[in-house]
Amino acid sequence: ISGYSLVVQARDSGTPPLSSSVTVNVDISDVNDNSPVFTPANYTAVIQENKPVGTSILQLVVTDKDSFHNGPPFTFTILTGNEEEEFTLDPHGVLRSAVIFKHMVSTEYVLCVQAKDSGKPQQVSHTYVQVRVIEESIHKPTAIPLEIFIVTMEDDFPGGVIGKIHATDQDVYDVLTYTLKSEQKSLFKVNSHDGKIIALGGLDNGKYVLNVSVSDGRFQVPIDVVVHVEQLLQEMLQNTVTIRFENVSPEDFVGLHMHGFRRMLRNAVLSQKQDSLHIISIQPVAGSSQLDMLFAVQMHGGSFYKPAYLIQKLTNARRHLENVIRISAILEKNCSGLDCQEQHCEQSLSIDSHSLMTYSTARISFVCPRFYRNVRCMC
Repeated sequence: ISGYSLVVQARDSGTPPLSSSVTVNVDISDVNDNSPVFTPANYTAVIQENKPVGTSILQLVVTDKDSFHNGPPFTFTILTGNEEEEFTLDPHGVLRSAVIFKHMVSTEYVLCVQAKDSGKPQQVSHTYVQVRVIEESIHKPTAIPLEIFIVTMEDDFPGGVIGKIHATDQDVYDVLTYTLKSEQKSLFKVNSHDGKIIALGGLDNGKYVLNVSVSDGRFQVPIDVVVHVEQLLQEMLQNTVTIRFENVSPEDFVGLHMHGFRRMLRNAVLSQKQDSLHIISIQPVAGSSQLDMLFAVQMHGGSFYKPAYLIQKLTNARRHLENVIRISAILEKNCSGLDCQEQHCEQSLSIDSHSLMTYSTARISFVCPRFYRNVRCMC
């Protein structure tokens, strides 16, 4: 307890008795009776040979149970094991290399490190740090090319994470970093630590080829990342059809089925090769293992196929389409449970372009807006 607040009353012996009160604050001052604590108690670290001087090897973590003026900042000192001054330790507890290490010269160092707190008198603690020198990287990183499809309403893309680069390295201790060519940073960013691709707001319609690379500190490897941006037209939403799939997750559909199903769907419903198939959105059906895919087809001249025509084509080709993935239903109007004739069911579709869903796999990522279907009986 760091303090007490007491109310003290004095009462006299008169008639009637009179009294007065005063508040007494008692502060308990801290005595520096706790030593700094290293977490963990001892450390093990590695550094590859031929790394440049100043390479970060380890971050020491120290806490102190005393109050702030008896705890940090801590003073760090290497007591033993650094006779040749191969290491430096900065005021923040970061252990760095002071030489270029060679695996053939020495493979292991053991340092005794002291941490001293700021109290009076000062308290100290010690830890041991084992540093192993390993051979430099001999394998190049490998990365899977990534293709990203973004669907958004016209000039209304809010930005966000659109995919992730998957890279590996056979060298166990290699730390991979990701970079993007500077001239593309006005539209995209890449997280240097985990390879996540971030798109900034306001992307225009079209194709973007990103110059991304992954490095293990010695080798740098380029990665093919292609981003396709498609902006929806309002007219598309009035001519959509939904295909409902059975027992498939969005990620499995995107990674395993989307390309093949898209190709078969084009063959099934397109009258001319110049016509365009637009997958507008995919999203799970709440409370089930089903998945809805919303699409429209645009003719070469610019107008759209009517939903009734698409449904007829899909119905005729359904058995063929199910060679790729099982279809639960083909929906234009979703009036189940409404007591009205099909022709009197009015449906409206709304798109929330600020609620983006990202379905990402190692090779392909699909980013689309959430959609809502509203139906009402007009009978």
